[in-house]
Formats: sequence, C-alpha cells, structure tokens
Amino acid sequence: LRKARSRLDWSQVPRLQQRSTKPVNIGRSLLWRFGLFVLLPTAIIAAYLFLIASDQYVAEARFAIRGNVEPMGDASLGEFTSLIRKHNSQDSFVVKEFIGSQNIVEQLEKAIGISAMFSKPRVDLWARHWSPQPIEELTKYWNHQVSAHIDVISGIITLTVRAFTPEDALTIAKEVVQRSEKLINEISRRAQADMVRQSEVDAVKAQERLRKAYLDLQQFRNRWGIIDPAKSAESTSTTLTSLRRDRFKAESDLQVLRGSNLDEKSRSIQVLVASIAAIDQQIRQLQDQLTTDGIVPGSVTNMTQALLEFEGLQVERTIAEKLNESANFLLDRARVEAGKQHVFLSTFVPPALPDYSLYPRRVYALAVAFFCFLVLWSSVSLVVAGVNDQRL
Repeated sequence: LRKARSRLDWSQVPRLQQRSTKPVNIGRSLLWRFGLFVLLPTAIIAAYLFLIASDQYVAEARFAIRGNVEPMGDASLGEFTSLIRKHNSQDSFVVKEFIGSQNIVEQLEKAIGISAMFSKPRVDLWARHWSPQPIEELTKYWNHQVSAHIDVISGIITLTVRAFTPEDALTIAKEVVQRSEKLINEISRRAQADMVRQSEVDAVKAQERLRKAYLDLQQFRNRWGIIDPAKSAESTSTTLTSLRRDRFKAESDLQVLRGSNLDEKSRSIQVLVASIAAIDQQIRQLQDQLTTDGIVPGSVTNMTQALLEFEGLQVERTIAEKLNESANFLLDRARVEAGKQHVFLSTFVPPALPDYSLYPRRVYALAVAFFCFLVLWSSVSLVVAGVNDQRL
C-alpha cells in the first residue's frame, strides 16, 4: 500500500513540477509585485509630471450673443418653457463651431502664428505640437487646447484657452474673441444688406408699376381725346338736363300757340317745331355718347366704354401709388434698421493675464494614475490566482 500510494502521488505525475520544499514568503512576494507593477509606473509618471511636464496657463473669457430674444417653444419643458429663452441660440452655436473650426485656425496661424506658440523648444515633448504638420493636425491640437462651452439656460459662452506662457494664452484668447465678434458682425451685416437689397428691388418694381399706370392713362387720353371721362360724363349729363328743360319749355310754348288757333304754317309755330327737332337731335347724340356700345359714326366717342376703361386705369394707378408709398416706406425703414446693430457680441468677462498655471494638475493626475495601476494590478493578480487555483 505504501508503494502504491507513492506512485499515485500528484507530484509524481509527468510534466508536473516537483513540490517545492522551500518555504514561500507571501508578504515579500506581494510587496515586490506591488512595487513593480504599481509603485514603479506611478513613480515614472510622477517624475514626468513634477520634473518634465511644462506648465500650462489658462486664459478665460465669457461673452454672450445679444439681440432679439425668442421663446424656445419646447413642450417637454412644461411650465418652465416661458422661463427659458433662446438667446440667439443659433448664433451662439455658430460661434462655438467657428471657434473649433479649421477656418479660425488658419486665420490665427496667419495672424499670430499659433503653431509656433504651441511648439516652443522649452515645451515638453509629450504636450507640445510637432511643427510643421498639416493644418488638420494643428486643428486637432487646437481643439485640445481651446474649448468653448454654451450654457443653454443663459446663453453664455465660456471660452477657455490653454498655452505654455501667460502672454500666449492672453493673446490667443483676445484674438478668438475678436474673430468671433467679427463673425457676428458679418452675419448681421449680411442679413441687413439682404434686407436693404430686397427692399430696393421691391421699390424699383413699385416705381415701374406706377410709371406704367401713368403711361397707360396718358395713352388713354391720347386715344380717346378725353382728359377726364368722369367730368366729361358729368358735363354731358348736365347738358342733357338743360336740353330736356329747353325742350319742355319749347313744347309748352308750342302748345300755347296751337291753343290760340294759329295756323300751323305760321312763323312762330314753325320756329318752335324746328327748335324742338334740333333739341331732340342733340339729346340723341348726347345719349349715344353715353349709351351706344363702341364708337358711333361721326367720330362720336362712347362715354360708357371710356368711363369703364378709365376707372380701371384709375384703380391701377391708385394701387400702384399705395404700393410705391409702402415700398418706399419699407426701404427707408430697412435702411434705418441696417444702420443699427441688432446682433452683437457682448463680452462681460474679458480675457485676463493668468498668474498661476492650472495645468497639468499634477496631484490629481498622479492620484488617478496610482488608482488605475492599483486596479489593473489587482485585477490581473486575481485572474492569475484563479487560473492557478483551477490548475491545482
């Protein structure tokens, strides 16, 4: 039995190590691994942070896009919808995207040379910008060093600029604020110029319509030979009334003469009959002018047709005058409004020269690194111990 037990001992199974008879110091082994995998990397990072890493200074500015305020109109906000206003939110986001765009990077590179500011020889190799590089790489580095945050409630934009000297941080922050204000002014100027241009086009159209209305009236007068058909019709009606009164008087006189037993061939009766016939002819001519459709023989104009056409031209002229007056008023108003600045950038916290470097945050970064290495080493140690335990 003793011989069989010795043969079945696990330490004798092929390809397994022999049992170690040497005592193992677990505390020393644990401390050695902790120092190798946790303390040593933390010490390396501490050496970089406190001995090599360059100081980074932060210049901060706060500004807002001022102008017309509109409600946001978001039903999901409930009763707080009226409290939250949209402070030119679109313009604010335009400025934010502009600050992080390649356009402003190109402008500042030409103006102040930001790549040289971020790639000075005194800057450590890890944090510096390696120049020369394509503009796309400079834009990526720019977005790491410069950020803009929008407060949705108040509409305030907070600009943060990190640089390796206080002067560079202040210079970059001032340039960014200046370029952002220039962008807002250009947007406002374009909108105002478009408004004035459209108003001028409308005013020209209204003036052309009014001019055509007057020309049509002039052509009407030349064609019909009438200055004012309404007054002519009124004069014709007055003449008709007078002629009818004269005819009535002549008929009365003729009845009186006939009642006096005068001969029909007498001179007085013949004169009155001739007068009544002449008056009837004049009345028919005047009635033809007012009622006959078209131009009657003898170049007599149709007053009704002339009145109808004249009134249409008068209505068109009145409408054209009103439109021209309205267009000129809108043009004057647009020019006055264009002289004002409706949207502008208001900087209430201008950039200031920083005195103390805020980055890198050495103690915080070192604590985070130590915690990460500790968690990583603990996790790996637990996994390895679990695997060894399953093998046994």
